[in-house]
Amino acid sequence: MYRKALYLALVGTAVAATTVAAVATPGTPGATTDTMTTASTVTATPRSLEWGPCPKEAASPRLACTTLDVPLDYRDPDGHQIEIAVSRMASKDPAKRRGVLFTNPGGPGGAGLGYPAALARAGLPKDVVDSYDVIGFDPRGVGRSTPVTCDLTPEQQQRGNFPPYAHTAADVAREAENARAVARQCATSRTGWMLPHTTTANTARDMDRIRAALGEPRASYFGTSYGSYLGAVYAAMFPGRGDRILLDSNLGPGGYDIEAFRRLGRGMEDRFPDFAEFAAARPRYGLGATPEQVTAKFHELARRLDAEPVGGMNGTLFRGMTFDRLYVEGLMPTLAESWQALDKGKPVPPPSASENLLASRLLVVCGDSRWPTKVGAYQRSAAIDRVKYPLVGGSTGSIGPCALWPHERPEPPVRIDDQGPSNVLMVQNERDPGTPRVGAEELRQAFGRRAKLVTADQGGHGVYPFGGNTCANDAATAFLTTGQRPAKDLACAAEPTK
Repeated sequence: MYRKALYLALVGTAVAATTVAAVATPGTPGATTDTMTTASTVTATPRSLEWGPCPKEAASPRLACTTLDVPLDYRDPDGHQIEIAVSRMASKDPAKRRGVLFTNPGGPGGAGLGYPAALARAGLPKDVVDSYDVIGFDPRGVGRSTPVTCDLTPEQQQRGNFPPYAHTAADVAREAENARAVARQCATSRTGWMLPHTTTANTARDMDRIRAALGEPRASYFGTSYGSYLGAVYAAMFPGRGDRILLDSNLGPGGYDIEAFRRLGRGMEDRFPDFAEFAAARPRYGLGATPEQVTAKFHELARRLDAEPVGGMNGTLFRGMTFDRLYVEGLMPTLAESWQALDKGKPVPPPSASENLLASRLLVVCGDSRWPTKVGAYQRSAAIDRVKYPLVGGSTGSIGPCALWPHERPEPPVRIDDQGPSNVLMVQNERDPGTPRVGAEELRQAFGRRAKLVTADQGGHGVYPFGGNTCANDAATAFLTTGQRPAKDLACAAEPTK
């Protein structure tokens, strides 16, 4: 159970401490998007893929790997090509095999090459594994695909993705200088040429190239967290190519825009009471005898670490560590032990992420939507969110590199709407810190008749197959194996923790 929890938590780190703030203007697929989509399908000629062993980090007896060249810029489909690393966990039961199931673990920036095998180890039902060749891939810019960098220094990497907690307007103004430096580094790095083209829409086009190369007329999809947005974009851009689309822990229809980032503050407030109850019920941690006392301890520790870090752990990293570990129920003991150590002045290793993960996340998040450029906008949002969401709102309301991004977006965001087949199932936890339920409800509304929503009365990030709610898990399995969905949106009651 711990390995399952840890895998999801690590991918969640790429999500939670992952975005920076700003407003996306909803766009409609205009001439540019339609032209690029058409170009990608016209030139997506199936070819024989040469499968072989996977690289060490994704190696599994069940997995085979290959690479596929795709256009850097789909407006110039025969121009510069980049490489996408692809994996396949083939069905062992040809009689049950329905087709291919694409997967994505989230991020953006999360490597997906080993994800099919991780899902199988985590308990993806045998009926699902038998029904599909399960496909993983490292999205463009990530891992074994043509990677990007922002030349982030070790200090910049250690800072994580949350801006420092803004107690005052001056804190936001100071952070703007770091945001400007990171944005400049992304643009001037040796992979700066990929900046305008590392977007969710282009990753969806890459998926369709993989589908064509596999010789499949349609593809099913299962994506979690940011992967929910990637799946929604694919379903909107290629409505006739999607088979069964399962979206888990859902972002809103704008993806990782300013609303998604600021909602991390709301998600923390929704989820934190679960941990406060957990810690209060276990006196051995010494964090408080009531949930209110545990909450007070959080603020006390954060203030102390703001003033005097312990072993590199400052107040912002403490808030981010707490946020990340609330993604998974199984990490609550580890979180409580970390608090206990810090309370006694003992160092705890701060969470970390690879430079490539941080860089690829920035390119996608900043490239997908437009962000306010005025420091004052972030000073106002930080002031509001410090009051509304005091646990982390001073960070999630503050400024990041997307506010000072150096390139214009080559196309408007993809519009998610009800145009297409009714083939989407969404699953969502009630108390999800990283993708709060409100985003799922907005995406459900945008999809209209295309989707059904299943909610589970539990906390944490990720429903299927990592979560423990049988009702929600059974609904997801039934959809992937039979195509059946609940007749209407379904609310699954809380179940005892196993």
